Amino acid sequence: MTTRVLLTCLFLANLIQLASAQILDQDQQLERETWWYNKDFDWYKQNIPFFECSDADITTTYYYRWDLLTKHLTYASPNTGYSFTEFIDRPFWSGAYGAISCPAGHQLYEARWLRQPRIANDYSRYWLRTPGAQPRNYSTWLADSIWAVHQVHPDKDFLVDLLQDLVNNYQGWEQRHFVPEVGLFWQTGHDDGMEFNINSRQTKDILRGAPSYRPSFNAYMWADAKAIARIAKLAGNNDLATQYDDKARQIKRKMLELMWDERRQFFFPILKNDEERDGHRLKALTRTYESGQFAGDPHGRELVGYVPWQFNLIPGNSPYDVAWKKLMDTDGFYAEFGPSTVERNDPMFLLKKSCCWWSGQSWPYATTQTLKALANALQSDSHTLSPADYTKLLGIYARSHRKDGKPYLAEALHPDTGSFEGHDAYNHSEHYLHSGYCDLVITGLAGLIPRDDDTLQLHPLAPADWDYFALDQVPYRGHLISLVWDKQGTRYQHGKGFHVLVDGKRVGGSDQLEPLLIADVVPNRPTGRPSASDRSKPIATNFAVNNDGTYYPRITASYTASGTSLAKLNDGNHWYLLHPPNRWTCQGSPHKTDWIEVDFGNQRTLHTVKLYPLDDSDIPDSPIAVPQSIRVEYWTDNGWQELNRQMTAGKISGHKPLTLTFSPIETRKLRATLVHSAGGFSGLTELEAWGDALLPLQSLPQPQGNLAYNDGTREFPQATASYHDRFGGVPKSAIDGITNFIPTPTNRWTSYESPNEVDWLQIDFGKTVQFKQVDLAIYDDRGGVQRPIEYNLEVWQGERWQPIKNLTQSPKEPAGSQWNVATFPTAKTSKLRILFTNRGRARSGVTEVMVWDAASNQTSPQKRTGP
Repeated sequence: MTTRVLLTCLFLANLIQLASAQILDQDQQLERETWWYNKDFDWYKQNIPFFECSDADITTTYYYRWDLLTKHLTYASPNTGYSFTEFIDRPFWSGAYGAISCPAGHQLYEARWLRQPRIANDYSRYWLRTPGAQPRNYSTWLADSIWAVHQVHPDKDFLVDLLQDLVNNYQGWEQRHFVPEVGLFWQTGHDDGMEFNINSRQTKDILRGAPSYRPSFNAYMWADAKAIARIAKLAGNNDLATQYDDKARQIKRKMLELMWDERRQFFFPILKNDEERDGHRLKALTRTYESGQFAGDPHGRELVGYVPWQFNLIPGNSPYDVAWKKLMDTDGFYAEFGPSTVERNDPMFLLKKSCCWWSGQSWPYATTQTLKALANALQSDSHTLSPADYTKLLGIYARSHRKDGKPYLAEALHPDTGSFEGHDAYNHSEHYLHSGYCDLVITGLAGLIPRDDDTLQLHPLAPADWDYFALDQVPYRGHLISLVWDKQGTRYQHGKGFHVLVDGKRVGGSDQLEPLLIADVVPNRPTGRPSASDRSKPIATNFAVNNDGTYYPRITASYTASGTSLAKLNDGNHWYLLHPPNRWTCQGSPHKTDWIEVDFGNQRTLHTVKLYPLDDSDIPDSPIAVPQSIRVEYWTDNGWQELNRQMTAGKISGHKPLTLTFSPIETRKLRATLVHSAGGFSGLTELEAWGDALLPLQSLPQPQGNLAYNDGTREFPQATASYHDRFGGVPKSAIDGITNFIPTPTNRWTSYESPNEVDWLQIDFGKTVQFKQVDLAIYDDRGGVQRPIEYNLEVWQGERWQPIKNLTQSPKEPAGSQWNVATFPTAKTSKLRILFTNRGRARSGVTEVMVWDAASNQTSPQKRTGP
């Protein structure tokens, strides 16, 4: 029996067992919500815990947050596996595959509750092992969140395998940010996720000024030190454990000593340096408003002052508990769509309709931290606030996830109106994943508190006057946990009260909704999965994905609509929105059928193909509709062979994948032929081709015949240009064999800021060559660099440049974010020059140029060669 068959059998057996143990009807729960963007109900049923409660908004937002997670879930590459993006795009300041370290802790705390731990484990490894991941570009609690995943899905070998990486990461922070004579870590507000803040705005550099010893960053480093100590104990390295326990102890001591202000009864940042602006002097080692223009002001509180409780650095019912009074005070942080990032009457309180002013906006990132902190305080005997305050604030947060009546989230919102205006940039901040929510419901509202032993600890903060709530099928230490509150005893058929089930069997409960400690009911149960550290066994691998810009795997199509891109089909992301788009479509195609082909570059063994059809039937004026049918074929020595019988319209739905599973086949190429519906055009948001493979996979060589390619090891060919930008868009990047249509990583040539109306890119081959096809991957960021009005080709003829005549260009007009192909009678020359007529004030660029030897068999990516 193969590994895949065995795992499939185990999975199906588990599904049968789980179905009989379910408290909630999953189909009913999913169908109750009418707003779904991703309608892949099978994925939700296989992966998420289900939940409902008496507050419909809290319930709806719970399911929206899982939908939101799928928009940012990225299958980065076969060797990296899964990661997450923060923004819906991948901005230039993100790391490899679009991830940003700032929200990584929130993202891992959410993803740990998925049924299968692979996503969270891949993402944990990503930060430590993937080149370009940038784990220290922003503050984050990486070791702590990796430990939090382990608490839900124990994997000792994996954590021990990552231990040295985590130590190295911590030491990297120490070398750059720790000040021994103070005993704390400094950080700028910008790199702590708070760009314009009430301290930086008092300096000459309002963006990066006022580096400080911040409560947030130091709490993260305390939490990471504690996590490393725990992992070291698992590894049997007691000396290392003692060392990091001591680091944590010293950080906590200095935080309490220096950051707590007894007069204002709150934790504050401490300035690292002397600063001055407009004659007002800020003094090093003073807290907010202890010096400078507002010296002596009684305000200065920011939500970051609650972060120490986020990690239980401070228990509830301590002398510091008084700080919580300000949270629900209208003169403090409370707002109808709050909390606000700064207390209301602060002299620097400011709301702006533009990005990144954290001086009063409601910020989901900080709201998540505050709710997590409040839950920890309440669950450890804090009495300043009550569970009713937690539920009220969670309800406000849930209702903050709305735009035009539908579930939605952007970067920030107005604390009084809930408007996202000014914080909702197009193709950037929509459906923003920079916060948490589901973890707050599971651990706070329902009260499942992860531990490191066999005891099940429950401390629900949900109100006892609610008629009901149920949290069902929560994965925990190899078990499935269900928690039920039924005030009347009529909803769940378990009687009145609070009921606790493990793997479908009741293990405890109470007539009251109260804390419970149930011993010996969740021993770590082996799941049959290999450790995430074990790379000796084959693992499910998507062979179609290409985020690294290499030639293979390569997707071509019979037709690509302007404004869409083939590159979106194998970027590891899928969502179905028209705005912002992540799609390839055939809109405008003259054909009744169109095809997509994937060339893997060598033989791959496949067992599953997934296509993600678009359906804009609910969007006025969009002709994109579900295909009438889809035929999938694979390449053999005898040509194309059909993989499946013709699929009918009734079996193809938009907003969910069409999944084809089959006995393993070996092939180099796949082709999907889409028959358009009457009066419509087809489109996809992603295509995946899955098989089992031993990792790592080796990259494949470039095909023969590209005369422009230079991997940097040869003198020729050489690329030069009339102008290149100052941000890294240099000519040599246009011939390095890497194609990337998105801002990061920077791998392109552009003429951004050029004074010329026409710019050129020149390739010197260093010898006389012959070619008859040039492929241009035109870069278009829809801003300062856009597709040119036209492009022309010239060749060097000894003394002057001569235009290449009889060009056939596909598409006929230059198209951005896709390949543009020019074919012509064979040209003979030592140099090629491509002239770009710039579009208005924008300038031109390409991410790659390929020049094909006249003897090669290369065909255009746009040329119709299918049936």
